[in-house]
Amino acid sequence: MKTEKIYSAGIDIGTSTTKMVVSSFLLKNVAGITHVPRIEIIEKKVLHQSPIIKTPFINHEIIDMAKIEQFIFQQYQLAQISPAEISTGAIIITGESATKENASEVIHAISDSAGHFLVATAGPDLEGIIAAKGAGTVQQSKNTAKVIANIDIGGGTANIAVMQFGEVIGTCTLHVGGRLIEFHNGKIQSISPPIKKLMEKWSHPLQLGDSASDARVAQLIQELVSTLVKTLNGQLTDEHHPLLLGHLPNWVKPVDAIVFSGGVASCIYENDCTQRQYDDIGESLAKMLVQHEQLQSFLWLQPEETARATVTGAGMQTTEISGATIQVDEDVLPLKNVPVFNCHMNTATKVFDETVKMAVERADALFSTQDNRSPFALYFSELPYLSFHDVHALGEAILQHLATRCSKEMPIIIVIQSDYAKIIGQTIQAINSTVPIICIDQIKVETGDYIDIGEVLPSGVVPVVVKTLAFHSK
Repeated sequence: MKTEKIYSAGIDIGTSTTKMVVSSFLLKNVAGITHVPRIEIIEKKVLHQSPIIKTPFINHEIIDMAKIEQFIFQQYQLAQISPAEISTGAIIITGESATKENASEVIHAISDSAGHFLVATAGPDLEGIIAAKGAGTVQQSKNTAKVIANIDIGGGTANIAVMQFGEVIGTCTLHVGGRLIEFHNGKIQSISPPIKKLMEKWSHPLQLGDSASDARVAQLIQELVSTLVKTLNGQLTDEHHPLLLGHLPNWVKPVDAIVFSGGVASCIYENDCTQRQYDDIGESLAKMLVQHEQLQSFLWLQPEETARATVTGAGMQTTEISGATIQVDEDVLPLKNVPVFNCHMNTATKVFDETVKMAVERADALFSTQDNRSPFALYFSELPYLSFHDVHALGEAILQHLATRCSKEMPIIIVIQSDYAKIIGQTIQAINSTVPIICIDQIKVETGDYIDIGEVLPSGVVPVVVKTLAFHSK
């Protein structure tokens, strides 16, 4: 095939700042003429980077949706691209912004109006991974055996993603960020809830109205950095620590090297915070990170992006392309937030019926509520060689256990790591032509992932975004 161009957008609504990137991808069949087609992204190009603006809020709890939408459409005009031309990308809401009252509403309203966005939201683990991709750290780790931690520090959180050989081996998120304490006219104007909780054990906690130069501000920043160091060294074991957001660090191997990204990182690497227009602890936090003795024991690596790491990752690194030999009912696309359940196949016995039955029952128990069955994708990661008879038996088993619950709102969704999607999808449709089915391949996922599947592109493939769970709470 000739190359095909698609457009992608990334939008990051963070605690402190909001930014956007518009990119183009070139798709091409990289397989030989006699081989199964394999469509890959062969080139990614940034067409437009927005200015970094202060995230607009109506008040402390409500994001100003109208201003954000206005900003987004202004960027489309500057990029000379219409929202209708966007086929993939990610809109994510990060840090403390994800805990705001109308966060979910904002994300879904924008993803519906601002192009064919696939990702509707991102949890802290996914934020860390997207930032590590945008900062170039995932790519960097492919070329070394070193265990590298990417620490993305924004206004409200530090999202840590640890990787080796290009694979993420662990994540953790801390309430460590530049806007956890804000100043106005040299006095403390706001203190975020996790910081208040952290200071409960202090004999004299900081209060609103205290001086910005109070020695306790430096003491607090020291405690933020110490907690980060403990986390990187695998010494944070208190799951109720006031600065921990979500789970404890879950990587096993010791960290060798560190990379900082996010707004605070622009102060670390560029030694220049003159462009910061925010009256907060970000600059002092960056200085203390650079000076901290224990952090010096790690190898420090340079990021490709600092403040723009997450938005670059969202716009350029989240999309995968399905195989070209797929079977999809176009009427049910796009699909958003579909949970994945891995259907482990015993390759020796090929007992399809019992395996699919058990997987569907377990997926139902996991994803559905009492009165509401939820659509999910069955993932076959290790299919053995399948004869025509085997394909028919697998198709029968899938229909047997999924067809009765199937509708346009709940199609049968099958994801396969190898190249069997078209034959399995066509077999299911031959057995029962009324069943809406999405059968895609060449995508790697696991139980607990969520996928978004975009509309079919002219080349016959679909863009797929793989992500983890949605909003985190305060």
